[in-house]
Amino acid sequence: MAQKATIYKVELSVSDMDRHYYEIHKLTVAKHPSETDERLMVRLLAFALNAHEQLELTKGLSTDDEPDIWLKSLSGELELWVALGLPSEKIVRQSCGKAKEVIVYSYGRTAEVWWEKIKNSTTRFNNLQIVNFSETDTSDLGNLASRSMKLQVNIQDGDVMVSVDDSIVYVTQTKWKNAV
Repeated sequence: MAQKATIYKVELSVSDMDRHYYEIHKLTVAKHPSETDERLMVRLLAFALNAHEQLELTKGLSTDDEPDIWLKSLSGELELWVALGLPSEKIVRQSCGKAKEVIVYSYGRTAEVWWEKIKNSTTRFNNLQIVNFSETDTSDLGNLASRSMKLQVNIQDGDVMVSVDDSIVYVTQTKWKNAV
């Protein structure tokens, strides 16, 4: 019998001084059976970094034709496509064709090898941004995960602080590719 998703209840408080966005999002997040706590927390961090009243978590791992997070306009056009991990060159290319803006948040010990492999093929995409999180930072984020949590994300001058209860993780974003 297939395992079911684990449900997480998250109160995500975002204070983004760079974008002047201050909001609390009450999220019900389905964690796929193959998803790690680390990936779940990276997904929540990516949501916070792009927080918007119409931003949505998608089916993610359980479907191939959707990103992990997206923002659609009121008329249904894909404004923002957010992918996590190390997507293939084909997926990156298809994503850039579907959305106005694409952001890939890469992480993990093989991220640099992945980037070296695909970076030359990404130069033609003006709507693509690649941001890497260090393995240490994402591992520390994974340790914060719990089924019911109040997550606070503060962003100022590109610096990111994530806290749950009394635990704090500072996350460094390394921009490997900027959208033009």
